[in-house]
Amino acid sequence: MAMASLARRKAYFLTRNISNSPTDALRFSFSLTRGFASSGSDDNDVVIIGGGPGGYVAAIKAAQLGLKTTCIEKRGALGGTCLNVGCIPSKALLHSSHMYHEAKHVFANHGVKVSSVEVDLPAMLAQKDTAVKNLTRGVEGLFKKNKVNYVKGYGKFLSPSEVSVDTIDGENVVVKGKHIIVATGSDVKSLPGITIDEKKIVSSTGALSLTEIPKKLIVIGAGYIGLEMGSVWGRLGSEVTVVEFAADIVPAMDGEIRKQFQRSLEKQKMKFMLKTKVVGVDSSGDGVKLIVEPAEGGEQTTLEADVVLVSAGRTPFTSGLDLEKIGVETDKGGRILVNERFSTNVSGVYAIGDVIPGPMLAHKAEEDGVACVEFIAGKHGHVDYDKVPGVVYTYPEVASVGKTEEQLKKEGVSYNVGKFPFMANSRAKAIDTAEGMVKILADKETDKILGVHIMSPNAGELIHEAVLAINYDASSEDIARVCHAHPTMSEAIKEAAMATYDKPIHM
Repeated sequence: MAMASLARRKAYFLTRNISNSPTDALRFSFSLTRGFASSGSDDNDVVIIGGGPGGYVAAIKAAQLGLKTTCIEKRGALGGTCLNVGCIPSKALLHSSHMYHEAKHVFANHGVKVSSVEVDLPAMLAQKDTAVKNLTRGVEGLFKKNKVNYVKGYGKFLSPSEVSVDTIDGENVVVKGKHIIVATGSDVKSLPGITIDEKKIVSSTGALSLTEIPKKLIVIGAGYIGLEMGSVWGRLGSEVTVVEFAADIVPAMDGEIRKQFQRSLEKQKMKFMLKTKVVGVDSSGDGVKLIVEPAEGGEQTTLEADVVLVSAGRTPFTSGLDLEKIGVETDKGGRILVNERFSTNVSGVYAIGDVIPGPMLAHKAEEDGVACVEFIAGKHGHVDYDKVPGVVYTYPEVASVGKTEEQLKKEGVSYNVGKFPFMANSRAKAIDTAEGMVKILADKETDKILGVHIMSPNAGELIHEAVLAINYDASSEDIARVCHAHPTMSEAIKEAAMATYDKPIHM
């Protein structure tokens, strides 16, 4: 198959950007009704409840489209869970702990001798906190730059066009708007019988701020967050055991990649208890005792730890919004139901991000936010949840986009597979980070790329070539015929693409 033509690219681009609305960009005039305090703006076109990745991005985009916008955020700091107690601080600790681990175990292999390496946990946590503060302030700066009105407080619906806000200063404002977007994100999913105290039994939030390195850490849940936080404390010296009810870690991951990934984590001394159910917990003593049994039932075992991390997933956060008061429909999981334009069943009320169906990812929420306000402005928005990348930020990282091999088999799709190990990549060998592989799945008849999976250091950066390719319906030959700089890790993607439709050169 030859490279996709420029004409096809242009046609695809135009198709994606044709507005579904026959009207021109709409401008609406809202009013802001003052309660006991002023919100600082009298007229708004869009009101957003929640200042996380979905909410603040939606607010900035709305302002850029010429719509007067108010964003309501209860935390008093923008960025939501992701920036304050999620994505950003966890990546800071992942990087810092990796640097320590490299200095302690790898530097000598490269001729760098260090007489003594110690962990200064307070300094490590302070660096994490500084990064968070600087970024939250940066978002506030973007609000000012784009003239987004920012109300700090907890918002709830009075009607489909009114939001009552109890501000962090103890006052109250009522914000009126014709278009109100719910972007309140998600919260930690609790487990029956387990009370999180953020000291001995912690959520991901507490795991980011432990004042001591636990000798033994038990992680309940082998998903993205659990494995990332387990990696942080494992590198710093904790004995980490991961308890997972399912038969596999990260169940949604491509099976072949998952097996390699688990072996890699086990080499890092992370232990796994799969198909295991937590049936009880006792934190009355100095540590924590966790009672577990096989998922199918059977003999119980008691595990002991200094700290237990509950990482069993997340749930939509809509508490206190009074959605039921205005009649907004939700599903059994508490997610707000929306149509393709992010509209709920209540006119003028929209929802984006973790509170609606789809991947619970910050970047997905951002795309939701942009598309939602584009629809409000009379333009065309677009998000394809089948083409949203996912990344596990461990070492090595695992990144993917599109279908897994298991999904294609289940759907009865005929496909070709191309693989290339980093052991055969010159840059990876040169810098001694050759663990992992690239795997590409393409339609057997058309060669259209259906899925790409990468396990390697910086896989989260490498994956975006594949994300772009999948979004523009590229073939594996398209990637294979693109010149990649040498020596780079990215050449492994080119070689895997060559292996998909023909043969690789360096293997």
